[in-house]
Amino acid sequence: MKCSYIRILISHKDLKKRIAVNTRMLLPGKMEGIGNYTFETMRRLTVQHPDAEFIFIFDRPFDSSFLFSENIIPVVAFPPARHPILWYLWHEWSLPKIFKKYKPDVFISMDGYQSLSTKTPSLAVIHDLNFEHFPGDLPPFNRIYYRHYFPKFTTHAKKIAAVSQFTKDDLIKCYNIDSSKIDVIYNGVNEKFIPVNDQIKSLTRNKFAKGNPYFLFVGALHQRKNIANLLRAFDEFKKSTSSNFQLVLTGQKRWWTKEMEDVLKTIASNKDVIFTGRVSDEDRRTVVGAGRPGRRLRSGQRHGLARRCAGPERTAHDRVRRIDENAGRRRLHQSEVEHQTSDPLSKWRDRVRAGFREEDPVANEAARNPQIMHAAAPS
Repeated sequence: MKCSYIRILISHKDLKKRIAVNTRMLLPGKMEGIGNYTFETMRRLTVQHPDAEFIFIFDRPFDSSFLFSENIIPVVAFPPARHPILWYLWHEWSLPKIFKKYKPDVFISMDGYQSLSTKTPSLAVIHDLNFEHFPGDLPPFNRIYYRHYFPKFTTHAKKIAAVSQFTKDDLIKCYNIDSSKIDVIYNGVNEKFIPVNDQIKSLTRNKFAKGNPYFLFVGALHQRKNIANLLRAFDEFKKSTSSNFQLVLTGQKRWWTKEMEDVLKTIASNKDVIFTGRVSDEDRRTVVGAGRPGRRLRSGQRHGLARRCAGPERTAHDRVRRIDENAGRRRLHQSEVEHQTSDPLSKWRDRVRAGFREEDPVANEAARNPQIMHAAAPS
């Protein structure tokens, strides 16, 4: 993590460097986006700064594998916070007691939540504001909590780390935050994600896709991930090509909706849609490497991790503009590509675009910019 505030704190020779970290998303075998972000960031930061002391604050018994170095003090703060009422109690009742006991110099919250009743300087990591753009995608209590407290959290934090320039701009627009308060801290790539050879690709396809090539979706199967339109688009692709491609979705069916279930039941290609559930880290590496480039169809989110192991891709756009924010800087590539009117994925791409909701600023940007959603032509 390269946030200027944390960098200055850790490097200050005369300052006692005790850093409290919200690590409640570090759950063995259950980590998703923010959990992985926390894991990858803190396993590096703690080792790189052995002179600093880190207070890892969990909300339940923890796994010792998360104690990356000897300069970590693990603390369990109850209650386990998995409901808005418990979120409030954990941050406003449990954390102040821990801060009073350990007297940290700064608090890093990897999910953006803050303890508003404390004066400890804090860094809030903000991944997206999807709840502001699509409040209906969340359960009522969660929605109310997020929309009430996150404006307060961003005001309370001394510094904010946004995981992309898009998120930073969204924070400024939605909450009128001064730009100087926000540092952009890009997501990185786990070193395990590397290209796989043809033998591993074959074995992986046999394991997950009946031996067939496949398109891949990775992540929790949540309404805000645009799953229903992905299923509709895949069905259009299958009808227009009669190919043997499968659609593999890895992740838990979290907040699986009636709409998604109805679409799955009604599409003709549902037999070619494969749900794997959560996969192991090793399987995730190979299933990504053996698949065609994954679909990036989420509404209101901009924090997907970059991947190094996806297969080669070809686009069928007249102009290709690709902005690789997660590479740590913006790179703009333009290339002339001959337009293929017979592109078998053009209907899929257009079908997904057509399904985006008009009021979605992120989806509208995706429709305008091919780099947000690029289609891979099958070999």
